Amino acid sequence: MNFYRPGAKARRRKKSFMSGKPMIFQMLVWLCLLLAAFSASAVSSEDARTIFRSFNSAFYVQEGTNGFFKKTQTGGVADFWEQAEEIECIIDAQEWDADSAGPGRITHLLNGFLTHNGALWTTNIYNDDIMWAAIAFARGGRATGNTNYFLIAKNNFDACYARAWDARLGGGLYWATDNGSKNACVNGPGAIAASLLFQIYGDTNYWNRATNLYFWERSVLFNPRSGAVSDRISTNGEVSEWASTYNQGTFIGAANFLGQTNDALLAADFTRARLTRDGILEEYGSAGNNSGFNAIFLRWLARFMNDRHLQGRYESWLQTNADAAWNVRRPEDNLSWCRWRHPSPPGTNFCSWDCIASLEALQAARPADAAAAK
Repeated sequence: MNFYRPGAKARRRKKSFMSGKPMIFQMLVWLCLLLAAFSASAVSSEDARTIFRSFNSAFYVQEGTNGFFKKTQTGGVADFWEQAEEIECIIDAQEWDADSAGPGRITHLLNGFLTHNGALWTTNIYNDDIMWAAIAFARGGRATGNTNYFLIAKNNFDACYARAWDARLGGGLYWATDNGSKNACVNGPGAIAASLLFQIYGDTNYWNRATNLYFWERSVLFNPRSGAVSDRISTNGEVSEWASTYNQGTFIGAANFLGQTNDALLAADFTRARLTRDGILEEYGSAGNNSGFNAIFLRWLARFMNDRHLQGRYESWLQTNADAAWNVRRPEDNLSWCRWRHPSPPGTNFCSWDCIASLEALQAARPADAAAAK
């Protein structure tokens, strides 16, 4: 039997498929390959719909007219603030024309939130949680036309502001009822919630509260040279300079509502320069409080970009993160977790909070087919 044994002749016969072709032909072939690779990496409208459906299939539960997101794929109920933020992501999907379930699902989710948490949330010691839920209900009222959601947002914002604001450290809201620190994580969302209530009611008291919160945060926690937002100031005056995409995002959102465009640009550009690697947002780990931070940043960056017509500055960055989120999804269920430099592990019982940033990434970025059609 003749066995093939590669030798010098065989090696010499191995040539590039373009050997001997004219240079212009080779250049055209490589250009086509590059364009194909780019096209393959850019997410489409159908990809955004797929990841939206997959998230809801894995985590959404409806019981009559009440809906909620599970804590994990196997059960439980997502925590108070995580639930509020996941509801916001569904509102985002509707606003950004993804294949969402529309106002009906938003109504079910907000009703489910009330069933689990009541209509007054002051038993929650965390003021940032209350502000997040107030934002979800203010936005949900607009999305559904249910003005009762506006009233719930208003009542809870008012109660939270009354207990959390004082003149110590120059103003600002305390993070929690122990009054130990004043944090970006409550003052940014507080300014956003007040801005929304001003838009809804036209009451200048909310405009004044929004500006007070924003300019306190700007003067105490924002670095106008770098664009970084520090995490908190303790009552002893000690500042934690840790910056997160969460706090950068809410600062951008508040600045955008209040017309502080230069501050928003600084905060966005700092995030891109310092809180990414190769353009991909920072990883915060899974099954933890921080897993969904990037969803919050992407929401407010996308809104700022669209409101101020800054697509040329930020759109490709949003698409880079959408590509990263889509490319690490699990083939078996199309769930994608929050660590976009690593494949989503098979067999893992994900938390819904682990997967929300990927859903948001594909909603925030304009799909490649929509961009090409414009």
